[in-house]
Amino acid sequence: MSGSENRGYCDLHVHTTASDGAETPEEVVERAVAMGLAAIAITDHDTVGGVAAALARAAQRITVVPGVEISTEENDREVHILGYFIDYSDSSLRAKLAWLAEQRRASAAKIVAKLKSYGLPVTLPEVAALASGVVGRAHIAFLLVQKGVVRTVEEAFARWLGRGCPAYVPRARLRAVEAVHLIRNANGAAVLAHPGVSGGADLLEELVPAGLCGIEAVYPEHAPEQEEYFRGLAARYGLIVTGGSDYHGPDRRYPLGTAVVRYSAVERLYRAARNTSKF
Repeated sequence: MSGSENRGYCDLHVHTTASDGAETPEEVVERAVAMGLAAIAITDHDTVGGVAAALARAAQRITVVPGVEISTEENDREVHILGYFIDYSDSSLRAKLAWLAEQRRASAAKIVAKLKSYGLPVTLPEVAALASGVVGRAHIAFLLVQKGVVRTVEEAFARWLGRGCPAYVPRARLRAVEAVHLIRNANGAAVLAHPGVSGGADLLEELVPAGLCGIEAVYPEHAPEQEEYFRGLAARYGLIVTGGSDYHGPDRRYPLGTAVVRYSAVERLYRAARNTSKF
């Protein structure tokens, strides 16, 4: 991957219908091409199900980085780890992602049961119908919006689905360091996702020696002073600064390209993924 023909802006945090995005991998690629983006990374939650289709649709018009976003658990909080340039056919990676998907399905069934106990009109088949790929709490939130129980997805999480709410159900997850190892073993580059939102910066002393090579400093919900702080951490630990919109669809939160980095970040991630020694 030389990338010499594409030196523009890149959105390295994109979701598709393989997890909780509203657009198919092909639709996301076409949107990115129309916008003139140089690269996007397909980083669906706990699945690589959208990567092959996105790569096929790109057809040399745009760089598509094969990726994943893994949800982990650290001291009763979620920490997300992004993986870039992973070997998405790696059997160990796929086996672990399949296990995570099963945990999601089991958790969704328990959440629906809790919601029904409160008299809310939701069923598991209705949730499954909204999920083209891996099911998640977001699909339940979408259903609650459709049913008129809440007005927005954010309200669904704040009132019902978030940690400490009536229908919250914990699920089995990896630890952050385990996710880093999983990504590295699949020949990928591991990056701490949106630390200003879900935290994890306090784990760098553990994660960097384990193979973490980047930090997502550029993110729509990061205030300027937060971005500056995370850039400082990147400099201190020798990490790659990455960024992305966390795109989930045209009508959901942040538009594609809201947060971008230069193509040089893609090249650095590629080199890091191929480097088995210190990044």
